Amino acid sequence: MSKQDTHYANLRRKHRENAKKSGTYAQPDNQPPEGRVWLYGLHTADAALANPERTVRAMWVSENARAKLEAEQLERATFPIETVHPKEIDRKLGGDAVHQGVLIEADLLQTNTLEDCWDTDLLLVLDQVTDPHNVGAIIRSAVAMGAGAVISTTRHSPGESGILAKVASGGLEHIKYVTVRNLANAIQAINERGYHTVGLDSEGAADLAQTVRNTKTALVLGAEGKGLRQKTRQMVADLARLDMPGPIKSLNVSNAAALALYIARMSR
Repeated sequence: MSKQDTHYANLRRKHRENAKKSGTYAQPDNQPPEGRVWLYGLHTADAALANPERTVRAMWVSENARAKLEAEQLERATFPIETVHPKEIDRKLGGDAVHQGVLIEADLLQTNTLEDCWDTDLLLVLDQVTDPHNVGAIIRSAVAMGAGAVISTTRHSPGESGILAKVASGGLEHIKYVTVRNLANAIQAINERGYHTVGLDSEGAADLAQTVRNTKTALVLGAEGKGLRQKTRQMVADLARLDMPGPIKSLNVSNAAALALYIARMSR
């Protein structure tokens, strides 16, 4: 975790502690049923409602938030919509969730496999990136830069959740999020499909902009601190670095992903 991440984590913890002391902190009193997820936030809700692949089961919304959502989507809704005070949503989600007055209960998205990913020219592969905030931010950037899928490991990576979806700001509804049991085998399959696999590594032989080719590309990023595992480094076609002229030479993994995606897209 970077110093900046640690700083914000400390601020969130201090806010929780102060809220608990004052009696204003809401503890979650419920969990979604198995096979479902709670999605919250205006952008997240709008994207979920517009996604034909997403089955929504129920919705709780404040009057203020309802006025900001797409009216046509609400009119077409075939699920119950309950207008509530924001504190009702607080009680479900807890005091930390920035829900903006809207909560949706929906089925988990259909599971995608690696075989569903070959219709895109840009893939993003994550080697045990565990923080759902980071993965959500990466998904948002991947959608913005036109990547077709984010591929991660079944273990040591976050599943679909409200936190991940909120940070992705609707991005989860627009991209394939795939988990695989064996990342080395997955990278081998990506290689065999004609993708140029490039691992981001501070000791890469060349800058990423000089490494990306005008072909199908798969960028591979490792977890903060650990970076790419040795087996992953062996499986990618090239290792490349992000050259940074400033005094800070490292980035949060979500920021590094956004920059790498931009370079890969513009270099094509």
